[in-house]
Amino acid sequence: MEYILIFISAIFVNNIVLSQFLGICPFLGVSKKVETAMGMSAAVAFVLTIATIVTFLIQKYVLDAFGLGYLQTITFILVIAALVQMVEIILKKVSPALYQALGVFLPLITTNCCILGVAILVIQKDYDLLTGVVYAFSTAIGFGLALVLFAGLREQMSLVKLPKGMQGTPIALITAGLLAMAFMGFSGVV
Repeated sequence: MEYILIFISAIFVNNIVLSQFLGICPFLGVSKKVETAMGMSAAVAFVLTIATIVTFLIQKYVLDAFGLGYLQTITFILVIAALVQMVEIILKKVSPALYQALGVFLPLITTNCCILGVAILVIQKDYDLLTGVVYAFSTAIGFGLALVLFAGLREQMSLVKLPKGMQGTPIALITAGLLAMAFMGFSGVV
């Protein structure tokens, strides 16, 4: 039951983008097309889940064991950067079209505060490895859901005639705010 609560909470109630405001750069940058948003969501889900496993093990068996907790942030950043490089190499071989579509945003996963934030939150919340992985994967699904919904809304808005002052970033930010308010409706669920 605990895992189901974590799952629902991470996706809807405490959505990493819409309620904790982590991962805003890719949220705004890669959300112009649903296809690109789905690719970014998959890449973030993979990196987030693997990064959580690796950083958890490093924290528990290296940093804590040798009293090096002060190196947590820099260690986590290095691990995430290495994982992103691995994803980039794999995408280049497996799906060159998706690799081209993601463009500059794929290396930005390295600096995506969502991934670093979740890795640190798993340690701060004192989760065990399985609970941490469930939380990380659920958070990735929540990130992906928000990103794909937002991309769909932005695609629909590109078909609508908007006043000149509202085109582009202004309407995107208003839409993001409305989407965040919609997700606030889930706050009483868990």
